Amino acid sequence: MSTVSKVSVATKRLLLGRPFRSDTLGHTLLPKRIALPVFASDAMSSVAYAPQEIFLVLSVAGISALAFTPWVAIAVAIVMIVVVASYRQNVHAYPSGGGDYEVATVNLGPNAGLTVGSALLVDYVLTVAVSVTSAAENIGSAIPFVGEHKVWFCVGAIVLLAAVNLRGIKESGAVLAIPTYGFIIGVLGMLIWGFTEIFVLGQDIQSETADFGIVPEQDNLTGLALIFLVARSFSSGCAALTGVEAISNGVPAFRKPKSRNAATTLLLLGTFSITLLLGIVLLAEKIGAKYVMNPDQDLIGAPEGYQQKAMIAQLAHAVFDSFPPAFFFVATVTALILLLAANTAFNGFPVLGSVLAQDRYLPRQLHTRGDRLAFSNGILFLAIAAIIFVVAFGAQVTSLIQLYIVGVFVSFTLSQTGMVRHWTRLLRTETDPSARRRMMQSRVVNTVGLVMTATVLVVVLLTKFTEGAYIAVIAMVVLFVIMKLIHHHYASVQRELDRAEEDDEAVLPSRTHSIVLVSSLHMASKRALRYARATRPDVLEAITVNVDDRDTRKLVSEWEASDITVPLKVIASPYREITRPVVEYVRRVRRESPRDVVTVFIPEYVVGHWWEQILHNQSALRLKGRLLFEPGVMVTSVPWQLTSSDRRKEDREYWAPGETRRALGEPERRP
Repeated sequence: MSTVSKVSVATKRLLLGRPFRSDTLGHTLLPKRIALPVFASDAMSSVAYAPQEIFLVLSVAGISALAFTPWVAIAVAIVMIVVVASYRQNVHAYPSGGGDYEVATVNLGPNAGLTVGSALLVDYVLTVAVSVTSAAENIGSAIPFVGEHKVWFCVGAIVLLAAVNLRGIKESGAVLAIPTYGFIIGVLGMLIWGFTEIFVLGQDIQSETADFGIVPEQDNLTGLALIFLVARSFSSGCAALTGVEAISNGVPAFRKPKSRNAATTLLLLGTFSITLLLGIVLLAEKIGAKYVMNPDQDLIGAPEGYQQKAMIAQLAHAVFDSFPPAFFFVATVTALILLLAANTAFNGFPVLGSVLAQDRYLPRQLHTRGDRLAFSNGILFLAIAAIIFVVAFGAQVTSLIQLYIVGVFVSFTLSQTGMVRHWTRLLRTETDPSARRRMMQSRVVNTVGLVMTATVLVVVLLTKFTEGAYIAVIAMVVLFVIMKLIHHHYASVQRELDRAEEDDEAVLPSRTHSIVLVSSLHMASKRALRYARATRPDVLEAITVNVDDRDTRKLVSEWEASDITVPLKVIASPYREITRPVVEYVRRVRRESPRDVVTVFIPEYVVGHWWEQILHNQSALRLKGRLLFEPGVMVTSVPWQLTSSDRRKEDREYWAPGETRRALGEPERRP
């Protein structure tokens, strides 16, 4: 094995670990304690910034508008309760991992399913982009270097997350468990201690922004203007629901019983998310916390050069004022959960991409597993797409977040519509009274979910479309069209192959006509001749292209003096070309005998160094590239190993084609 190959293999093993065998897939499945951080990191991170977004939008109308924050948070919590209850139905009814895509496809048709698929794929990409940019913003407020190089920080973070996930789902889950559980424990501890101080000990806790006023951008909002502002705040707060759908797409990653474990994990996710969301908003209101877009201009009474802290940082600073280590713990785990929230997308996107690829809407490469039994191609594709968004928007979270959550509520709405139709269809044939009662209850839950998610989708589109959500909608439409075109291509290829199979006689040759390309009478040409003769063709001939008269005369003379019985034909080439005269000759043979299959044997050197490849085989490569498009023509390379290739024969491991991509485990050692 060459030095370069050894280094590349060693690097791959160092980064990803040794490959897993296919029969070890069961060992990579997730228990609930690992599945929760794997699939809940996105939802938990949403809880970290959704309350902040509610306060941010309402602050436009001044301090008086902040009175609506608890009601907006309660509305978001109600929607989350309904969505979690609805998705618990989904994971039991459709546990295969297709999630919303499968529900919509089965019950509403392929176009509805493809709409859901495109919406979710775009939303997963935006989840990664928003999460890492939000983390960069939070970390940058404490570490100026990160704030000055946010784009590079985000790109590095995405690459790191991709590398972690390429090692396997279970391994990435173990990495995520500590910060996710740390965030839950830290924020819950902050809320419990804060409410204890306020309601039990009677202490007056004040946020550092409690005494600041807010300069309203719009005074005395009433009527429709106020309703629109509250609706916009509600749509921003609904970012807390992102990540709920990931569990329905990731059911195959759970240990058995898969559906029950997924439903339990979904219940835990909903419980923690709702508790933390309502607790953060209530505590923020009690201690007078504020959050505005431009603190230098919008805060009244703030000292010059005041650096506004994130909402959770303000709460932790006020609650743990006398115990700084607790404040730093909450700030650290919050930054980590924001950074690692993208991992939910790295688990959801590849699985959904695999399902779409299996249905021939995406390239088949997305359906194959890598060395560590992860969908490696999907992980890499997601990382590249997220990096493009981060760079295009300059790692500005305020810009990216406007594109966010449109896709997830499109999938929510169509999924709930599909589930309502699912239960209606089953009720038509079910006769057992108890089963019918359960189905009717499930249909009611999904109907309520449909009404709520459709309402939120309308609110999101009305309040965010012109702010940037239209870009997400355009991306979904473009992806939808691309997937339709891919499916059309695969379907066309399948129809063509099916027709060929039905007309089997059309592909059976009446004779075989073999042609050996010869440039000079050396061992490589002789081997090609012997091999061609061994195939027992009906017609066998050798051809050479006359690009140099002296060389051609020498070859003809040597050929006639040898004991070779195969006839040699010389093809004229007035312009010293090789490829075109050979192709035209092969076409002429095909025209004269259309039922014949023409096999062209091309001697080819096997070399041991990359630079030797540049010096040899270029004519053969060009010729093969042209002949492959000729109907009824087969191309066979006959290798001749040069001495330099001996160095690559030494006791090396050979991998069968596709083993690495299919992760079949350790290869057999072959002589």
